[in-house]
Amino acid sequence: MTITDEEVRQIALHANDIRQTIVRMLAAAGSGHTAGPLGMSDIFAALYFHVLKHDPKNPSWPERDRLFLSNGHIAPVLYASMAHSGYFPVEECLTLRKFGSRLQGHPERHMLPGLESTSGPLGSGISQAAGYAYAARMDGRDFRVYVATSDGEHDEGNSWEGAMFASAKKLGNLTQVIDRNFIQIDGNTEDVMPLEPFGDKYRAFGWHVIDIDGHDIRQFIGACEEAKTVTDKPTLIHARTTPGKGIKSIENDYLWHGKPPSKAEEVVFLKELELAREELLK
Repeated sequence: MTITDEEVRQIALHANDIRQTIVRMLAAAGSGHTAGPLGMSDIFAALYFHVLKHDPKNPSWPERDRLFLSNGHIAPVLYASMAHSGYFPVEECLTLRKFGSRLQGHPERHMLPGLESTSGPLGSGISQAAGYAYAARMDGRDFRVYVATSDGEHDEGNSWEGAMFASAKKLGNLTQVIDRNFIQIDGNTEDVMPLEPFGDKYRAFGWHVIDIDGHDIRQFIGACEEAKTVTDKPTLIHARTTPGKGIKSIENDYLWHGKPPSKAEEVVFLKELELAREELLK
């Protein structure tokens, strides 16, 4: 599938909108994770505005693609993407982490139509998605299953158990997207628990691996299309991303993994993002 320059620009604009909403919702909540959601905004914009087969007006549509979020702490990017694509009003994003809100700090499947799983315990998403993909194949269904994961959660052994299962069952209908941003709450992943050679490990586990720049929308969409052609094994999109992408002062700073912006920082961050949006509109 080809994608035009204008389509790429529109997705980039959606990503900017998503980033601005993430900043607003985290500042309103006074808690939550900043670096990961900002870093994954380009990928989630591409998923919700181009890649996924879905219908915001009919979240339970049986033929929809399924998207599982394993690293539930980056929920702000999921909620913002869902809101901007029409699942619920964007203004509701400002209820993030509030008592009684549908938008909890980690997604709760029963609280919000359009969520496929409850996430929080890291490392569980691959197994959840692989089980769903296996069941879909048993039922003769042709939708695809996607799962977003983090690099840091691969410190958890159950990530690799899920990876082995998906390979053993030759789940060609499963695509995993790893947010390879090299940070976790205690520092750089390679200092805490070295993961390299990350892509080669997945190749050894029997996955088809595609290495991309996670901020190159065209590369990501091309990787998703390539994954559809691989029918005898699951695909890993190994996406190198910049944590905190879009806000120069916090990019690649692991201290922003679980830190929200203050009200003063919100103003500064939004101004920077608005300037970036103006550049996209030129």
